[in-house]
Amino acid sequence: MGWIHVLIVALGIGLMLLLNMKWKINAMLALLLGALTIGFLEMLGTGTGLLPPAEVPMSAQGVLKTITNGFGSTLGSLAIIVVFGAVIGRLMVESGAAAQIAHTMIQKFGIGKVKIAMVLTGTVFGLAMFYEVAFIIMAPLIVAVAVEAKMPFMKLAIPAVAATTTAHSLFVPQPGPVALVDAFNADTGMVYIIGIIVAIPTVYVTGWILPKFLGNLDYATPMNLKPEDELPEDQRPSFGISLFVPLIPAIIMIAATVANIWLDEDGKIYDWVNFIGSSPVAITIAMIAAFYFFGIRPGRSIDWVMTEFEHAVKAIAMVVLIIGAGGALKQTIIDTGIGDYIGEIMSAGSLSPYLMAWLITVLIRLATGQGVVSAMTAAGIIGSAVMTNCVMDPGVNAALLVIATAAGSNTLTHINDASFWLFKGYFDLSVKDTLKTWGLLELSNSLVGLAVVMLLSIFI
Repeated sequence: MGWIHVLIVALGIGLMLLLNMKWKINAMLALLLGALTIGFLEMLGTGTGLLPPAEVPMSAQGVLKTITNGFGSTLGSLAIIVVFGAVIGRLMVESGAAAQIAHTMIQKFGIGKVKIAMVLTGTVFGLAMFYEVAFIIMAPLIVAVAVEAKMPFMKLAIPAVAATTTAHSLFVPQPGPVALVDAFNADTGMVYIIGIIVAIPTVYVTGWILPKFLGNLDYATPMNLKPEDELPEDQRPSFGISLFVPLIPAIIMIAATVANIWLDEDGKIYDWVNFIGSSPVAITIAMIAAFYFFGIRPGRSIDWVMTEFEHAVKAIAMVVLIIGAGGALKQTIIDTGIGDYIGEIMSAGSLSPYLMAWLITVLIRLATGQGVVSAMTAAGIIGSAVMTNCVMDPGVNAALLVIATAAGSNTLTHINDASFWLFKGYFDLSVKDTLKTWGLLELSNSLVGLAVVMLLSIFI
């Protein structure tokens, strides 16, 4: 009867896609309605005898409990990380720290190595900021630097944006990776370590090799794209501080992961190291540092800091709710028992769970145009197939599964993706040229990410 579970889940996800794509229903509402559909169809199937009684009874109240548990448990662990990460990004922008990083790197590397400078800048921005904010800051900078370097701006835009999207899709505290780390119960420090190994060849292939196969990239420079007004250099934080603060979570969590190699799990030091190295605590430390270095130390008032805090929270609120709704859909999928059926299929056909996770995520991303939604939905399907009581099955590496799913969420996008239109509009491209540049750079990122994961899975 496993195929009936698959059909029910497909109908629920199909309804969610239809609501979101055709009728433009908000993603949060579409996800919740999809979850309700799956739950009620499971209840109907059990009641009519088409399905055997499930481990989690699907009564009307049971469906409600599943959805509320999935929504609440997901936000309980993710909301702090996503919101505080958005606050750090906001403070970086408003304090001038983001501009300081960009300009200093360009000065240090020089025009001859400006591509490397922009890749590093894009990486930091993608790690610390909400994607749209990072892109909006990067776009005028890319054009201005390309004009000064007398080179086609697209040859600079592709590697810079590739770095931004790669960092955004792979690393905490961005919403997608945060949700995946939680869904697969992965070690965040290990995700960072493997993510770095994956990111380097991904950005190299996309930024340096791919442009050689794209033909003429000498597009007309968008003359109306000028850098936004910036604070004078003497009013910005120093380059070292601007770079250090957004990297604090990565430094703390990687250090905790490495320290665990030598620490006794029963000792107090182990307990404290893993408390400080947990995602919520690490991101909180970084946010407090941002309060001081980007607000108080330069002479701004605590009122200014709190105003920017509120603006950041308002900007990220809908994303947080979408993540919660994705958790509700994920939990409903888990409770259908589809994971056991998919697990049997993978075992029978020896299909890699990493490839399965990537494929499912790619399909949902193509349909919805939303990375977080695709990652969360795929996590519900694949996680229930390879996890037992929140513990990953033997032979499956949780960190690799996170990266494989994240790579799938960072794949070829088209006109249903807001980022597609952002790239098109800012660089004044046709739809065809946007598919050629943005579309292929995203596809390249995704394929290389999957290839590196599959290679690492041989050794890890």
